[in-house]
Amino acid sequence: MLSDINQWFLALGAEYGVNPYIFGAIYVGAIPFFLASIAWLVKRARAGRSTVVPTLLAGFFFVSAYLYLAFAGRNIPVWVWIFLAVLVIYGAYSTVRDTRRKIAAKDTPPTL
Repeated sequence: MLSDINQWFLALGAEYGVNPYIFGAIYVGAIPFFLASIAWLVKRARAGRSTVVPTLLAGFFFVSAYLYLAFAGRNIPVWVWIFLAVLVIYGAYSTVRDTRRKIAAKDTPPTL
């Protein structure tokens, strides 16, 4: 059963020119770097310093797996790109919202 699922999974990758395991490794491997970039961004914003570099890095790590798909993939259906665009837009929106909350948390006094 697991062997059949693995073969189907690898066949999907072969059909579209990407290795699903590499895609997954990039996707999961970028998470700590993304979180570190967000932490750096919050720290710099609270200090009143420029947030350009941490913002660019966070954005890169956020879309890194999809960049692999864009460069290595072929014959990717249009619906996949639409779905990914919606995911990226929603993820960017929620990340910006949460980051703004974290930055603003410095300005509010702690409650007991």
